[in-house]
Amino acid sequence: MFQKILIANRGEIALRVLRACKELGIQTVVVHSTADADAMHVRLADESVCIGPPPSRDSYLNIHQIVAACEITGADAVHPGYGFLSENAKFADILAAHNITFIGPSGDHIRIMGDKIEAKRTAKRLGIPVVPGSDGAVSDEKEAKRIAAEIGYPVIIKASAGGGGRGMKVALTEADLEIALQTARTEAGAAFGDDAVYIEKYLQKPRHIEVQVFGDGFGRGVHFGERDCSLQRRHQKVWEEANSPALNAEERSRIGGICAKAIADLGYSGAGTIEFLYENGEFYFIEMNTRLQVEHPVTEAITGIDLVHEQIRVASGGGLSVKQEDIKFNGHAIECRINAEDPRTFTPSPGTITHFHTPGGLGIRVDSGVYSGYKIPPYYDSLIGKLIVHGRNRVECMMRLRRALDEFVVDGIKTTLPLFRDLVGNADIANGDYDIHWLEKYLAKEE
Repeated sequence: MFQKILIANRGEIALRVLRACKELGIQTVVVHSTADADAMHVRLADESVCIGPPPSRDSYLNIHQIVAACEITGADAVHPGYGFLSENAKFADILAAHNITFIGPSGDHIRIMGDKIEAKRTAKRLGIPVVPGSDGAVSDEKEAKRIAAEIGYPVIIKASAGGGGRGMKVALTEADLEIALQTARTEAGAAFGDDAVYIEKYLQKPRHIEVQVFGDGFGRGVHFGERDCSLQRRHQKVWEEANSPALNAEERSRIGGICAKAIADLGYSGAGTIEFLYENGEFYFIEMNTRLQVEHPVTEAITGIDLVHEQIRVASGGGLSVKQEDIKFNGHAIECRINAEDPRTFTPSPGTITHFHTPGGLGIRVDSGVYSGYKIPPYYDSLIGKLIVHGRNRVECMMRLRRALDEFVVDGIKTTLPLFRDLVGNADIANGDYDIHWLEKYLAKEE
């Protein structure tokens, strides 16, 4: 087991990893920008190192400074959390060259899954169902029209190196294709420095289903069930739940088994999430995230297994603590992402939190690094906390969530709490009847 882990992140995920380390008796080092000097994870860590000014490129994305912090403090491993350098293959490689363990998969696996085209090829080879579309990057408009005609309209054009909805355009007809192709390429080049795009069949009313997987790096893989992340705005997840209200036990077992076998065959090490669009009983691979997900607590709630403990155990060479038959699913869990944003326009709302009170009681978990008097800096993601609620079934979970949202108080800034209070009382949400387009349509009607 590691002696000292450096946490290369900030906010609630840094605090989440820090707690896991303390429970395992591992010393902790956190890095921070000057803007985060008063952050909760900095206060609670055994050691802290300032690595630069507020902009991420000068601090949390500064590989040289993070490696230097490891060497100064004697950290023998780095947990990257999510975002920032968590899916940066170069970072993983550099740490390995300095004999520091990256708590995550190999640089090679990060590269494969970070390239959307190569990821799709790999998924297909491993037996994972994929969305019909181009086998690789589309070179010109003529080829795009041929592929679109073969798979049928509507189609969606995606950036090969992309994510978060950038470089992504829908063409409903052939007449839309030219401008969609040009726009997607321009956006992809500007956002990722790579204008390669590919084409897929555009599903009309899919759900976003993702499967939590783990590999031990020695040819064994397991799955921890699925999460439903269909409530999204601009391709950004807002509300996640496990298990999905759209799947039955047979579908859950089938897709979980496919993903676990694929991870084993790949020789993958650590946590990963295989994401699908799901429509009419069929799953279609869209991407794999080679890191811990923001929404991992809902999986922990229904399995009772600490996924960060598992990450650390696997990275240290200890293998997985559970076999597939040991993983049982208990009840239902929902996570709401609490952002410092206007609940309708989603405009960021940095500032000072004048009062912060979290809900409590059975089945309630709040992951947050903020406190009363904390000043939210304007430089980073607006996520300030996650409310996770667990119940014996979905009905109990929804009732508990309603109660918890009523107890949650954040004063001094705008947050998305009012949105969740609206959603928890909506009939479609109560019935689990929604898809990836539902939230944007709902918000449009409310304007």
